[in-house]
Amino acid sequence: MKPSHPASDPRQLLEQMLLIRAYEEAIVSGSAAGKMPGTCTSVGQEAAAVGVVNALAADDLILTNHRSAGHLLTRGADPGRLLAEVMGRRDGYCKGRSGSLHISAKELGVVLTSTIVGAELSLAPGVALSQTMLGRPGIVVCFFGDGAACEGSFHESLNLAALWNLPILYVCENNQWQAFVHRREAMSREHVADWAAAYGIPARTVDGNDVFAALAAAQAAAAEVRDSRRPYLLETCTYRTRGHLEPDDQGYVDQAELAAWLARDPIAACRDRLLADGSLTPAQAAALSDRVSTRIAVAQAFAEASPFPAAEELCRDVYA
Repeated sequence: MKPSHPASDPRQLLEQMLLIRAYEEAIVSGSAAGKMPGTCTSVGQEAAAVGVVNALAADDLILTNHRSAGHLLTRGADPGRLLAEVMGRRDGYCKGRSGSLHISAKELGVVLTSTIVGAELSLAPGVALSQTMLGRPGIVVCFFGDGAACEGSFHESLNLAALWNLPILYVCENNQWQAFVHRREAMSREHVADWAAAYGIPARTVDGNDVFAALAAAQAAAAEVRDSRRPYLLETCTYRTRGHLEPDDQGYVDQAELAAWLARDPIAACRDRLLADGSLTPAQAAALSDRVSTRIAVAQAFAEASPFPAAEELCRDVYA
């Protein structure tokens, strides 16, 4: 089965990461200017999202969390409609009702975005059971963080998935931070993947700042879930380089640790690798950046021109 966004050209991976970064920086600046509400960004985690989502097929379903922009944009979401949603405008994916934290996009196979930590883990077995009972070939991909892995819903979800043989690819984006608490203060193990063995679930840990490594690992993991119809856990180790929620001065962050991870920026690493092996020229790199900047400028203009929902629409589409 062909992926929905085949990554045959490594420059495409770089452009997708640039788009995610530019989109989230637009939200940061918009929040600072009072044009949009503060939200949770995934700056620094772009390679993990781009690598995994490019490994998926068109009929795979995604459940994600409050740092969802990378998953949505890589899946093909329109940045203008995403920004409109963040700003509460009618042309957003959920007509301005969800903000950035609850976006769903049925046409992209994105079942939901949940700001409740671990909620996507609770729902993933139900979605996968539905896929199985209906005989649908798509697998379910559940993105969560290391914070969610420390909740009971993580263990309940893995237990059910293993017991019922559910086709779920669990993707832990271990970004080292659980809101304002470092992973080391909340986890007894170094890696979330270690916990999968207790449920008989195969697992792998990969460098989440290396987009090529993340893509290869996700392709192998997705293929195994697709073939076996059983769960698999992929842990991408990365770092959240901005605060938990905009604005956030990150006064609780060890500055030496932050500097070390900033030196491993996934976008710079990808660009440098492509320049070094001749897959990308400086002129092409500049053109990619210009194209992304233009897309974001157009997206911002679209979102700002979009009207707010009318008062009579307040309760529409709320209840089934």
